[in-house]
Amino acid sequence: MTRFAISAAYMAVLYAFIFLPVAVLVLFSFQDGRFPIPPFQGFTLKWHLEVLSDEELMVALRNSLLVAFGSSALALALGFLAARGLATSELPLARTIRAALTAPLSVSYLVIGLGLLASLNLAGVGLSLWTVAIGHVVINAPLCFAICTAAIGPAQQQAERAARDLGAGEWAVMRFVTAPMIMPALVAAFLLSVTFSWDEFIIAFLLSRFDVTLPVEIWSLLRSGLNPKTNAVGSLVFLISALAFLAFELSARRR
Repeated sequence: MTRFAISAAYMAVLYAFIFLPVAVLVLFSFQDGRFPIPPFQGFTLKWHLEVLSDEELMVALRNSLLVAFGSSALALALGFLAARGLATSELPLARTIRAALTAPLSVSYLVIGLGLLASLNLAGVGLSLWTVAIGHVVINAPLCFAICTAAIGPAQQQAERAARDLGAGEWAVMRFVTAPMIMPALVAAFLLSVTFSWDEFIIAFLLSRFDVTLPVEIWSLLRSGLNPKTNAVGSLVFLISALAFLAFELSARRR
């Protein structure tokens, strides 16, 4: 019984540590006052309505969605093709190539962002949402490659050989054999890429100019100090993320 009580207390502390900041954020986004600080001064929805009616925030939200899903789809495609190519080839330096492709995972986003900014300036490319998407592909493609590489094993390779023996071309093998067999890994890689792109600030700040993503817009709001409107933005973002996760879980359970 004592062991169970200790385990329950540990789990309670752990969950409180994880979710208490989110609960405080959501609670004070409904505060009827100018500052999101205790004591709670009453319930209101005006801050959420202000956020929904703020054109700049809604444009930033749209930009974040476009960049997150577009860059994640491209990063997944590149990572999957690279993982499958190295898994089916017999290159003498395959292990070195794998290490080089996953190396960016250990590099700071600040270093990657500054390097991309310098490279784009040298190439004469103007900053925009496209450059932000390029930056997010750079940081997410190695992640997708690592996840897909871990998922492709001897079972997939044997199934691919059998499909080729039956006359399937390479694109048919990838579409009807490899991709379905590692679908959980593909979904996980895509969702992680979307999550990282959705929350990413440094590269989005360095590589954007006028069209900014939501984290950059929230940073602009915070420069003027804390207010319940910033909390309302955070609570709406959390709601969107929670609904997306719930929809994915329900879909996975039905399948």
